Amino acid sequence: MNRNFDGTTQTQAARGYIVSARTLLSAQGLVVDRGARKVLRGVDFSISEGEVVGLLGVNGSGKSTLLESLAGLHPMAAGIVSRHDRGIEAIVRDASGQRGDICGFGLCLQSEGMCGDETVYERVRGACRVAGRADNPATLQQIISDWGLEHRAEDRICKLSGGLRRRVAVVSALAPIVLNPEPSVILLDEPSEGLDESSRGLLLRWLRSLAGRGHAILVATHDPELVTACDRLLIISESEGLSNQEQESIVDSAHLPEPSGAELHRELAAWAWRLERRNPIDTIGRGVPALVALLLAFTLSTDVVRSSENHDLLAALVLTPAFVTAIVAPALIKRLAEERTGDWWRAMTGASSRVWFSIMGVSLILPLPIIYLSWFVLADDAGSAMDSDVMLWLWLFAFVIIDLSAAASALHLMVSDLSRASAVAGILLQLVLIWPFLQMTSALASIMTDGMSFELALGEPIADIGIAWLTVVLLWAMAVIIPED
Repeated sequence: MNRNFDGTTQTQAARGYIVSARTLLSAQGLVVDRGARKVLRGVDFSISEGEVVGLLGVNGSGKSTLLESLAGLHPMAAGIVSRHDRGIEAIVRDASGQRGDICGFGLCLQSEGMCGDETVYERVRGACRVAGRADNPATLQQIISDWGLEHRAEDRICKLSGGLRRRVAVVSALAPIVLNPEPSVILLDEPSEGLDESSRGLLLRWLRSLAGRGHAILVATHDPELVTACDRLLIISESEGLSNQEQESIVDSAHLPEPSGAELHRELAAWAWRLERRNPIDTIGRGVPALVALLLAFTLSTDVVRSSENHDLLAALVLTPAFVTAIVAPALIKRLAEERTGDWWRAMTGASSRVWFSIMGVSLILPLPIIYLSWFVLADDAGSAMDSDVMLWLWLFAFVIIDLSAAASALHLMVSDLSRASAVAGILLQLVLIWPFLQMTSALASIMTDGMSFELALGEPIADIGIAWLTVVLLWAMAVIIPED
């Protein structure tokens, strides 16, 4: 028997719902390598409306790899993963590197995929917003209450026990689907791991209820209780690949608009800003090295350096503290690495993930005040006409350094995406940013010597600034289009 969330039993007529059910997610000829080993070999898989499919196998057999590949998180040697839940067929990922997104799906990874500085309510609400579901506080509070989390709703996730964190991760995967009247997909990797007995029972009831509403659920599990709730089992083994085992087949809200890219990226930006405001480690992590660089520059800025014959050196000293703020690794990288939070966001944002992560990692606040502070501390004769001309155009250098920060962030992200990121001296990649820095130094020295010029000739300030900016944009573009993994 299926039961709804209110405990009422569905009619037997509802069991015929999936007879002609449409496929919501499919994979054809999937081959995934992890190092020298082929974990998945020519896998064909599909899941339809109203199905609960169990994915079984011993540890290391490839259950998580298959589930995460269906979410677009792993590169493929061959094959394609497609979604069919929005009226059209769309690519999630293929062997050529083309990527879409799973925005609108429910996703629970084996790791929680949550940052510790989020609160419970923020996490559940954010998962619903990313999926494009209406932000209904009363409904969200009811869902949180049903799962026994109402007394911890405003607590940070880092303060929860392992069992409660797992409960939040599962609720974050289920809540967007509860609010979705259209059939969608839920991907769950060991959702019952760490849950207490009452939570496991609640999970079983919710899975059957969601399947009864036409949603498709794929669950990788070792839990015998979850296995009994499945309509179909996929048994994965290293020797035989996937094999199907059928079980008993079990199977009106207004249409809500599909999530738009703008809504998704707005929520990503809000998430990043919320965490930084709560725990400003990015601002502190960038500001402290900049101030140290400023103190060192002040020590070096003798009267000889301030003389008209040494404007190049003085310009370099003025720009260095702001440059330091730009090339420091953003705190966002550590936040994305925490419990695989970045993988959850990568699945949702698809091919644009590194683009938006690099934008979120920009040092937006510090470059402008740091440049002006450096000028006041290091420059001499602040009241002269020449100094007034420099003051008028310092904001232009701050603008380029903000863009340079995006390029540096993209380079850091590119290294962090590698399978052995710690084995790569990522800081060495930042050396390519020296070239635009030297161009800006030349431009500032020219303004200090001869004033601002708008002639588009090599060696003129506006031309040097333009070349620096174009170089930064090209470096950023190359870093974000290089395939992940």
